[in-house]
Order: sequence, then C-alpha cells, then structure tokens
Amino acid sequence: MHFFYLDESGDTGANLQDQQQPIFVLAGLSVADKKWNNTKECLDEIINQYFNDSIPAGFEVHSHALLSPRGEGFFHNHPIEQRLELVRELLNLIEELGHQVHYFAIEKSLLAASDCEYETVFNSKHPYLLSFDYLITYMNWHVKNNLGQSARGMIVLDEKEEHNESIEQIIQNRRFEVPNTQKVKWIVEFSHPIDSRKNPMIQLSDLVALCIRRFLEYERGYKTAPEQVTRFYAECFNLIDKRVKSKNIIDRNGRNLDHLNEHLSRSQCKPRTQWRRQYGIQRN
Repeated sequence: MHFFYLDESGDTGANLQDQQQPIFVLAGLSVADKKWNNTKECLDEIINQYFNDSIPAGFEVHSHALLSPRGEGFFHNHPIEQRLELVRELLNLIEELGHQVHYFAIEKSLLAASDCEYETVFNSKHPYLLSFDYLITYMNWHVKNNLGQSARGMIVLDEKEEHNESIEQIIQNRRFEVPNTQKVKWIVEFSHPIDSRKNPMIQLSDLVALCIRRFLEYERGYKTAPEQVTRFYAECFNLIDKRVKSKNIIDRNGRNLDHLNEHLSRSQCKPRTQWRRQYGIQRN
C-alpha cells in the first residue's frame, strides 16, 4: 500500500481575485507502508535535535509558523537561519528516504480566464476541487505505471469541512459513475486524519505545499523579496521538483475529456523552462 498525503496552500475558496494569495497549491508526498515507521523515526530525530532533546508538548510542524519572518508559535523568535536549516533537513529527508512528491498548482487569474467545456460533478472554477480531481488522475496513473502490478494507493488528506461534500461527489464519480475504462482502480481508499499533529506526513505535505506556492509567487512576479529569500525558495522547489514523477499533466482519455485536459493546462501555474539558471541552481 502507498499512502498519498495531501494538504493545500493558498486556499481562498472560489475567490479567484485574491491579490494576497494569487496561487493555489495542493500537494503532498507518497509513502510506502513499509517506510512509514522509518520516516516517522527520522522526522522525530530531526525535530528532537532542533529543540535540543526537549520537544514542546503538542508540537506540530506548522509551515506558516516555521517560515514567518520572526517565527510564530513553537518557533517564536527562533533565529531565521536555524529555521531555514530545519526546512532544508525536512525536505532533504523526502529524497533521502526515496519518497515521491505530487502537486498541482493553479494560477488563479488563469483559471478565471478559462472556461471548461466538459461538464464535471464539481465546480471546475474552484482551485481546490479542480486540483483534487486532477491529482486523483495523477496518483492512479503513478500507482498503475510506476509502482508494480500489485500496488494500490490510499489518499489521506487534512479534513476540510467546507470541501467534504464536493470531495465525496468527486470520489463517487471517479470510482463508480464514469465508463469502466475511466474508473479509478488503483486508488482503493480515501481517508481524513482527525488530528494533523498525529500525522507527520500531513505536516510535511503542508511544508511542501507552502514552499511551492511561495516560490511560484516570486517566480511569476506576484511578489518580490530580497535575492537570498527567492534563492532559498528556489532551492526548496528544486528539492521538491526532483521527487515528482511526471512534470507533464497526465491526460484523462475519453469522450470530451480533452476539454478538461485543456482547462487544466490553461490554469496550471509552472515556472519558466530555464528557471534553475535564473537562480544559479545546478541540475543534479
């Protein structure tokens, strides 16, 4: 079994005019069941070292608190370099343990300008729902084509009450209501964790989503920051990008689905082709 975790960044519902959060990202990592305990142990060790063997009660890796200018919550007034090094260690852990990352990023202005001619069971102008439906396609493709014949996947997402009904409609549609050749068969279960503090993979997914969003906001020119800040997020994105199995949109095949594929392509937010060169990052 492979667990596919999901968390979001930049979710302002169906508001596509939010200038403070112009980009939406739904992202996470996939972890094989055999690697779960080892990953948890490695994560605990990193956090334990950061807090000098004295992890605060109820601690959670909350990415916004970790990466706020002065640190918030458990990271209040912690030196910025110390916090940035923790981010690097956590992202490097994903590569060291061989986990994969999946994400879909939407540029809200592009989504606002795109009309989908394919009739979906959800609001195709809603960034979260459009991304969730797409990532089901991506995960199903990944399990089927890259993880072996007997592999199956489970999606685990941080519960969002405002999206629950639409998520259930999407799952019902993709598993049972579409033609047999289009049914999702390799993702066999969906789950909502009750408490993200008890699910470190959701916490890592939260960090991945935030790092992607902030990099794309700088890369697409929506926000500006000192060079060392944009360079840091470019380095983070490089670590994440290396763990994505396919950079291209996985198309759905079927009657009129080319319209949905085109809608996704028009709405997708992605960096320039030679983005690494712009930030002085070596491809490796």
